[in-house]
Amino acid sequence: MRERVFHTLEPVYNSDSKILMLGTMPSPASRAAGFYYGHPQNRFFRVLSDLFGEPIPGDKEARKAFLLRHHIALWDVLSACEIEGADDSSIREPVPNDLTPLLEKADIRAIFTTGTKAFTLYNRYCLPVTGIGARALPSTSPANARILYGELLESYKAILPFL
Repeated sequence: MRERVFHTLEPVYNSDSKILMLGTMPSPASRAAGFYYGHPQNRFFRVLSDLFGEPIPGDKEARKAFLLRHHIALWDVLSACEIEGADDSSIREPVPNDLTPLLEKADIRAIFTTGTKAFTLYNRYCLPVTGIGARALPSTSPANARILYGELLESYKAILPFL
């Protein structure tokens, strides 16, 4: 069943952030956990931890510190939408986040989306405002099981030259 969902998580960034990674909208598991990529089987933090050769950060504060230490800003393309659970393909009536304040305060060199739906939504709603092209990375969601872990890790190496 589709419901109207509003983004409740603050963006993670500081003035030293070099890349911005954008998802679509926090999943029910992420909203319940109070932080991004909160589903226990989501591979986002596992991939980043392996990229940087560090243990996977456990809680919200450790994850935030990990991102900032590696100059990664994290947010989502949408501030509200109608969605069924965590199914990005069911998104209707999207309302984009205003990325301008983040981009004015951080030293963003590149924008990446974590999935094709985020990429499509970014290009439609945010690109005309930011003027900054984004690069699509594969989704780390457990629903994207067709992408093997090694492929994910290899794809996410694209962020490294910008850090």
